[in-house]
Amino acid sequence: MSDTAMPLPAGFEDQLRALLGSSNVKTGDALAAVDPGWNADNLKGGILALPGTTDEVSALVRLCREAGVSVVPQGGRTGLVGGSVSRPGQLILSTQRLSAVERLDPIERTVTVGAGATLQSVQEAAARHGLEPGIDLPSRGTATVGGMISTNAGGIMAFRNGVMRHRILGLEAVLPDGTVMSDLTRVVKTAAGYDLKHLLIGAEGTLGIVTRAVLKLDTLPQASATALFGLPSVEAVLEVIQLALRMPGVDLRGAEAMWKPFLDLTAEALGWRDAAIDRSAPVYLLLSIGGAEDGSLPAAFESLFEMMVERFPEASGLIAQSGRQERELWRLREDTDLVYHAYPGAPSFDVSLPQSEIPDYVERVEAELKALDGAFEPLIFGHLADGNLHLILNCPGPLEPARMAAVEDVLYRDVKRRGGSFSAEHGVGTKRIAPMEATSDSGKLALIRHIKASLDPKGLMNPGVIVRR
Repeated sequence: MSDTAMPLPAGFEDQLRALLGSSNVKTGDALAAVDPGWNADNLKGGILALPGTTDEVSALVRLCREAGVSVVPQGGRTGLVGGSVSRPGQLILSTQRLSAVERLDPIERTVTVGAGATLQSVQEAAARHGLEPGIDLPSRGTATVGGMISTNAGGIMAFRNGVMRHRILGLEAVLPDGTVMSDLTRVVKTAAGYDLKHLLIGAEGTLGIVTRAVLKLDTLPQASATALFGLPSVEAVLEVIQLALRMPGVDLRGAEAMWKPFLDLTAEALGWRDAAIDRSAPVYLLLSIGGAEDGSLPAAFESLFEMMVERFPEASGLIAQSGRQERELWRLREDTDLVYHAYPGAPSFDVSLPQSEIPDYVERVEAELKALDGAFEPLIFGHLADGNLHLILNCPGPLEPARMAAVEDVLYRDVKRRGGSFSAEHGVGTKRIAPMEATSDSGKLALIRHIKASLDPKGLMNPGVIVRR
């Protein structure tokens, strides 16, 4: 890998402005006005390019290759693992202008979009036809399709619709030598050799830059309903999810668990309380269901609650009676910014486990973190229908390296043995390389390095992400 922490070559910026136009190259005060997103180092490279077409991306990558300048692709800059951090001497390539929702066909239920399109813009375009992209994230307003592809994002509905990998029919990308690989297939069935799009999905920009994609769409339910339940244990939460999955005539669309410390923090920050919910419960379950617009959804929740109380008499529940109340309940779960306001830079982690492993894993982790530091009380929430847990430490970050290593050992030590993953949906970035190397099979790591070296021999595509320099 080449060391790119050096000034840009003489004349490079002028060539860049000639290629894209001066207004689409930002430095100095113009770059300072750009929101860096979750990591202040995202814009540390000092120069940002905004190509507007795939051809411009290709020409830009070729220019960088000839000049030996490494490229850091960026979408909405919502990543949490340092996958889009840059440093001086690198070019930041923003997909912001590649944002068109180009073609939406309600009959074939597909949409072709630019990599810079936000998830929300795709959701809104699809909703006008009674459709949806089948994936949802709290950061929907800023997360881009290209970024979600590059991290293989999951989100709220992954347990029923799969992750980003399962939503993509076709893909277009610019490879490290500037070659455009365009395979914008709009059909599910294709057995035409290697399915190369899967090399780019989850690669975090290390093997090329996604420019366009074809997503499959699902039918949007006519109506939805939301309920919050307080439950006595994680085992009870998992059982209620199974009951919800079997409810007749409705579709489970979200099953979000919140442990008491997390709900206490968000509820207090938002000034939320409701007498129907027992706030002494150790864990809470937020459920969303969809179905026909015939008033049957609240009745389905009432039946579910009756079954729940038979099994767990101490359970409490609240069924949202209005759109406003529904939004309030979802904000308790989705407004994780409240955690970072309380604990700036708090270390966050993202693991996935088979559901049967979750109760024992959480019990072990909570005990061992407490033994490591008596003040540690992890804020835990997650998409429990697919086994994805998010854990945020209740302390400001960053932790000093030795302490972080000790915390990571607690969190990751047995994840592989349990059949899970150290990273469920956040990716590897620059922050999770050590856990990946510690928990992954040696053959897998060797193949990752071989693919990277083969496609990007100069190491210019997002260097230091997933693969060490």
